Amino acid sequence: MAKRVLVVDDEKLIVKGITFSLKQDNYEVDTAYDGEEAVEKAKAGKYDIILLDLMLPRMSGLEVCQQIRGFSNVPIIMLTAKGEDMDKILGLEYGADDYITKPFNILEVKARIKAILRRTADQKESQEDSSVIESGDLRLDKDNRRLSIAGREINLTSKEFELLEFLVSHPGKVYGRAKLLELIWGKDYPGDERTVDVHVRRLREKIEPDPSSPKYVQTKWGVGYYYQEHR
Repeated sequence: MAKRVLVVDDEKLIVKGITFSLKQDNYEVDTAYDGEEAVEKAKAGKYDIILLDLMLPRMSGLEVCQQIRGFSNVPIIMLTAKGEDMDKILGLEYGADDYITKPFNILEVKARIKAILRRTADQKESQEDSSVIESGDLRLDKDNRRLSIAGREINLTSKEFELLEFLVSHPGKVYGRAKLLELIWGKDYPGDERTVDVHVRRLREKIEPDPSSPKYVQTKWGVGYYYQEHR
């Protein structure tokens, strides 16, 4: 099945060139020319990867990235004409997976896309194959629904376990409250996003050495929660 790519840039010639080249490699390509259109398309369509320009009309690439991370874990490559390190760092902090500085070689773009898609597939396969996840002193047994930290077993409720299992299975990826509510509690759950906050607080009280300064379940202010991987 062809991989689907969303290309977001307000420079139509760049979009046209990327689209033409990707289609030659049998990618399905969709396009957006401003930030608001990008968010709308990301919500409506299922993409395997997004190429996202930093400087966009109506909403910046960083804002787009932040909003998309509230409802999707799709890999995002930031395209930026700026070379300053701060821009690159900000892009990654907001949830981007990689960045490419303009002007770029289309062969480099395609190589980066292939590398990220391959890494994503490998991570998914690894997670599906293993019923036990170990991260530092944390050991989570998915089949037997058991959690231990530094050899001490910790009892969690069903939803606490499901929430932690999901976050641990996607280390470093930030998920918005709305997305976590949908994934863990289901689309028809009548509660609101505060349910997620309550469960995160209770989870931290059980697993964190210092719940006020969490080691495992981290907050990305204004975005959501993520699991900090430990080796």
